[in-house]
Formats: sequence, structure tokens, C-alpha cells
Amino acid sequence: MIHVSRLTKFYGDYPAVQDVSFDVPAGQIVGFLGPNGAGKSTTMRILAGYLTATSGQATIDGLDVLWDSVEVRRRIGYMPESCPLYQEMRVHEYLRFRAGIKGLHGGKRRQRIDFVLKRCWLEDVRRQLIGTLSKGYRQRVGLADALLASPPVLILDEPTAGLDPAQIRATRALIHELGREHTILLSTHILSEVEKTPCDRVIIIHEGRVAASGTLADLQEKASANACLIADFDGSIDEEALGGLPGLTDAASAKIDGGVRLRLHAGDLGSLTPRLCGLAAAQGWKIRQIRPERPTLEDLFVQITGRETA
Repeated sequence: MIHVSRLTKFYGDYPAVQDVSFDVPAGQIVGFLGPNGAGKSTTMRILAGYLTATSGQATIDGLDVLWDSVEVRRRIGYMPESCPLYQEMRVHEYLRFRAGIKGLHGGKRRQRIDFVLKRCWLEDVRRQLIGTLSKGYRQRVGLADALLASPPVLILDEPTAGLDPAQIRATRALIHELGREHTILLSTHILSEVEKTPCDRVIIIHEGRVAASGTLADLQEKASANACLIADFDGSIDEEALGGLPGLTDAASAKIDGGVRLRLHAGDLGSLTPRLCGLAAAQGWKIRQIRPERPTLEDLFVQITGRETA
């Protein structure tokens, strides 16, 4: 449904997006994950027709976002991170105005407005001026706007920004439900968003480039590939004796207070533990602790981006 090939965007000499390629199959929710400034919003604005790329190609439902811009916009609902709303309009007035732009009139327009007001929890503020709404409510108005024409593709840029915890949970549930009817590209810098929505696939972007992609299970497996065994000993040990441990692929040592810490890698950590204990007993090493260390998806994200996730 969404196809991006070698997309590049320069602002002057600054490359905001560099050679980005990915696909979003029809009917999937794909999380577009990366730290602030990674190039997520720029990519989404290009897909939505708000920006033109310096080079590369992007298509939605087989239509080029540059050459078939009007037809593409009919097929997408775009919610930017900071929704450009008319502050002096009331919520229902704004949605009626936006519905008219999207070709909805008469009974169908009233039906869709009532539907999105209910789905986005806006019924209690439908007559309130947008300028008096909190940021969380303005986000809901932006989401309602994106849903008005029931487009096949939703492009949502940080849809939970500014929401309180209860609203965040409800928005996640709504996005998951919408995924049954729409193809969704969901941008966020918060790892838990893609884990709890949940997303069918994840694309991690860093410094304008795709750094990793796959299902959550694929990325979790990639993170777990760096699992190791941590073993702390009192005093000193003969590290050359470790060469006799079957299955050991790599070992590194470091001094700790009054002893030594080993970081051991093996194809099967479960069988390495009893073998290490047997070697320690034979060598007279005094074990403080032995524990596995299994990197998480968050560890992989930090490793790729160099930043902690919220």
C-alpha cells in the first residue's frame, strides 16, 4: 500500500532524510520509530504531499505522491504532530468545514462528523472553541479530521503527544481497532507505543536513515543475539582455563571490587552455566554470582540511536 524507494530530502546542505526505503503492506500497522530529529516527520510530510523529496520515489496505493498528489490525498488521512487547527472555530464547525473540503456533503457529512466525534471522545466539546481546548483535545480533533473521509491509509505523526495516561491507553486501543480497516503508518519516538499498540512491523530510523526494520519478534531476536553470561568471582582467576569450556565463543574480563567479572558468550547459555560451575569448582574459584544478561528491544533501540527512550 505504501512504497518508499531511496527517498532523500535536503534542507540546504542538511540531509534530513537519506536513501530511505521501506514498504507498508495493506492492512498492517507499522511503527515508524526514532528519536526526535531522526527524519520521521519529514518522511511523513513527503508521503502526505506537504513536502517534495530531493530524490527518490514514494507511492501510495500505486500512485506517485508527487505526480498524483491530489489522488493520493484522497486516499490518506494525515495527522501531523502539531495539528494546524483554526483556533476561532468550534469543533463541529471545523469538522464540517474539513468534511466539505474532502467532498462530504449532506447526510453523509453529518453521519461522518457524528461518527468521528464519538470515536475520538469529542462529543462533550463539540461546541467549544478550538482555541480554548487543551493540547490533548486538539490532538483528538486532528485525529477526527484524519478519519473523516474514512481513507484506506492513515499517517499519524505522534498521535498520543499531549494526552494523559488514560487517553494514551484509549488512543492505542483505537489505533489497534482502526488497523482492521485501514493501513496505518504510526510515527513515535517512544518505544512502548509500538509495543503496546501493537504494531505488525517496526521501522527504526536514525539520522535520516533506516537503521533496522522487521516484526517486533524479529527485532527482539536481534537484540537477544547479544545475550551473555555474567560471572563474578572473588580474587583472581586463571583466564586461560576458560579455553576448555565447550561452546564458549567469546570471553571478556574486567576487574571489580575485590575480584573479577567475566562476560561470556556462547551458542547455548543454559549449558554453559553448569560447565562454568564445574570449571570453577575444579579450579577453586570462588563464585559470587552467575546470571544471564539478555538485551531487550529497548537496549537495541539505545544501541542504534545512542539515546534512551521515554
